[in-house]
Order: sequence, then C-alpha cells, then structure tokens
Amino acid sequence: MLPYIFAEKKGIHIIDLNKTTEALQETAAALKQIARSGKKILFVGTKKQAKDIVSECAQRVNMPFVTERWLGGMLTNFNTVRKSVKKMQSIEKMLGDGSFDSVTKKERLTLTRDKEKMEKVLGGIAQLGRVPAALFIVDIGHEHIALAEAKRLNITTFGVVDTNCDPNKVDFSIPANDDATKSIAIITNYIVASIAEGLAERQAAKDEDGDETVNEGDNDKRAARLEAEAQAEGGRGRGGRGAAGTGPGAGRGPGGPGATGGPRRRTPGGAGAGGGRGPGGGKR
Repeated sequence: MLPYIFAEKKGIHIIDLNKTTEALQETAAALKQIARSGKKILFVGTKKQAKDIVSECAQRVNMPFVTERWLGGMLTNFNTVRKSVKKMQSIEKMLGDGSFDSVTKKERLTLTRDKEKMEKVLGGIAQLGRVPAALFIVDIGHEHIALAEAKRLNITTFGVVDTNCDPNKVDFSIPANDDATKSIAIITNYIVASIAEGLAERQAAKDEDGDETVNEGDNDKRAARLEAEAQAEGGRGRGGRGAAGTGPGAGRGPGGPGATGGPRRRTPGGAGAGGGRGPGGGKR
C-alpha cells in the first residue's frame, strides 16, 4: 500500500485521495462494462459498518449480495447452495398457497424457522442462477474466503483496500478507509451509479434492436405484398391475350383459313362433285 499512502501522522496512515479517485473511476468503468454485457455482480460486505449500505445499493440495481455470513463454498460449491435456495423458495411457496394447513403446528413452526434462517443467509442470492461474473468486496482482509473462492474460479474481483491489506490480491483495488461508514457509502454509491448507467445503456440498445427488427419485418411484409400484387397483375394480363385469339384453334391454326371462308383449293378430278367438268358433269 506504500504507493497509495500520502503521509503518516501519529501512527495513522493517510491515503492519497488522488490515487483513490483514479482507482475509483477505473473500477467504475470496468463494472459498467460488465453490467452493460448483462452479467451479474455479487456485492460482498459482512462487516457491521457495510451491511446496510451494501444491501441497499445492491437492491437498487437488482444485483445479488451477501451481508450476513459468507458460507464456505458459496461459489466453488454453487450447485449445493442452489439446492438450499430452491428449498427455501419451495417453503415460501407452500406457506403462501396454504399447503401447510394440513400439517401440525409444530412442523409448521419448524419449517418457518428454517426458512427464516436460510433467508437471512441466502436471501441476497436467491435470484442468482449461476456463478457471478465479478465480485465487489468491502474489506478484502475480512472477506478473505470469498476472495480465495473467486480467485480459484477466475472471477474478476473489485475491492475496497485499506492500508492493512495487499492491493495486489484483487484485480481492481480502491485504496480507501473500509472502516468508516461514510467512506463505504461514497464509494459504493459511486459504483452503483456506474452500474445503473450500464444497465440503462443495455436497455436502450435492446429497444433500438427491437425497433429495427419491427421495421425489417414491416419491410418484408410490404415487399411480399407488392410481389403478390405484381404476380396477380401478370396473371390477368396473360389471361386477356389468350381470350383475344392468340390461343390454339384461333387464327391460322388447323382448320383456320378453311373454317373462316378463305380461298378454296381445287381437288383432283374436277371442280366439285356436284357440277364441274369432271366425269359425269360435262356439257350436254
């Protein structure tokens, strides 16, 4: 932490706020890109000073959070944790639709207590369907188990680092006081504002894509309709020319000139069978 320490006074290290500002802006930009891509960011802050702030800020942007106790294996053994979450949700559903009316009072009380206990620890990750893309940690020294699991799974880590911690343990470090409530609130609110911007940009891009898709569909329908009308016009034109006498049996086809009274050809043997100069038809 030596590069981030401005001075020391009466045994207390003073952090350089210029370095804090630079690191905070870099961290916010990276988290904004992650949120814009649609991935989840897990907020971790189980310290007494950070619990309320972290939970409130995470709920504001609809992100998962852990503020009570980090369960060992919450990331590395995520499938088992998901089973516990599903059990909690099934108990909630059964309590809501009246399925527990037929069980005894003691069983109902036991299930209710189990649900409350699980909701206290797992309530923040109930909507987390898969391993998150990043972790935002308040006090990486206090949350060393979460940091170790994230490193094992190659998850990007962001952390508030005090003078008693090593900033090299996280991918993006924010040098700041992680014991003061005001310091935690300022940093977390700034981070959440950047995440909210990323989510807003993602929604705007989705709306634009939807409008373009609708316009393309309208253009396709219009082109298909015009093509159908052109084909119908062509069919009517061909039908009119056939009726006017260009088809077989009209004009100079077989039997045409003879049938319409054209010049007759002489047949061998006279002018005709009735009264020509042929046999039996001469002058008397």
